[in-house]
Amino acid sequence: MVGGAILRRLEARKAAGEAIELVTRPHGALDLTDQAMVRDFFRHERPDVVILAAAKVGGIHANNTYPAQFIYENLMIAGNVIHQAHAAGVRRLLQLGSSCIYPRAAAQPITEDALLTGPLEPTNEPYAIAKIAAIKLCESYNRQYGVDYRSVMPTNLYGPGDNFHPENSHVLPALIRRFHEAARDGRDEVVIWGTGTPRREFLHVDDMAEASLFVLDLDKASYDANTEPMLSHINVGTGTDVSIMELARMVAEVTGFRGRIETDPGKPDGTPRKLMDVSRLAAMGWRARIGLRDGIAQTYAWYLRAQDSARG
Repeated sequence: MVGGAILRRLEARKAAGEAIELVTRPHGALDLTDQAMVRDFFRHERPDVVILAAAKVGGIHANNTYPAQFIYENLMIAGNVIHQAHAAGVRRLLQLGSSCIYPRAAAQPITEDALLTGPLEPTNEPYAIAKIAAIKLCESYNRQYGVDYRSVMPTNLYGPGDNFHPENSHVLPALIRRFHEAARDGRDEVVIWGTGTPRREFLHVDDMAEASLFVLDLDKASYDANTEPMLSHINVGTGTDVSIMELARMVAEVTGFRGRIETDPGKPDGTPRKLMDVSRLAAMGWRARIGLRDGIAQTYAWYLRAQDSARG
């Protein structure tokens, strides 16, 4: 999802006349957890700039069910890509992380300096550890080799290309699918996981793509002026959040569901609140543009088109 959005923006830049040569590979052709394959790719292509948006991702259920895969695959992806980029002479790299790197009980809104100040949320700790390691890899290569490797930490993302799997997806696409199917089938009730009280921030993937390229394009002096060598990551979000129940009601409205919304407190809530402090990025000159209600409507329209396409 994220890589696709960034690629669309880069393709638009290229079409507008920028001198950009894009080098990509489908997952089937390049397994980023395979050290030899990643080494051979970098030796052959010799890119000037690398954007690392690849990751194994999922919601609470997936993180709880496959913790070993989440930590292993994400550690391997980060280690292989960042090291082989350096070995191939890449001077500029941007890696995308996640807001789950922060402690479960971090003060809200979460500032970048909350990193490593307390225990992580248990349901996604393996994934978070891998993403923290990716930040520290970038910082360590910067310090030792003088390269310019940057990290951005997005809040919860959604949008075209998202995973709408009924069990392994994140909360917003899962809700879109659940409410769509309930409206389609004429059901009078939808049950959502947990109590509905946790609060979450959501950023449209097109905004994330724009923010990523904004940070990548910053001159080094501007980036360094707003970061520190061992606290170099930048939060990316909207600076506002909603409760899961408020989100569910919004999705119900967009999908046309008119029945009851019930909660299942026996299912995990995850972190009580996770709102990003985005003042560092705002000081650099970037803010999100796409409102949540409009973004959900756009994403639902994309989902419907994808469903139609899948049916032939």
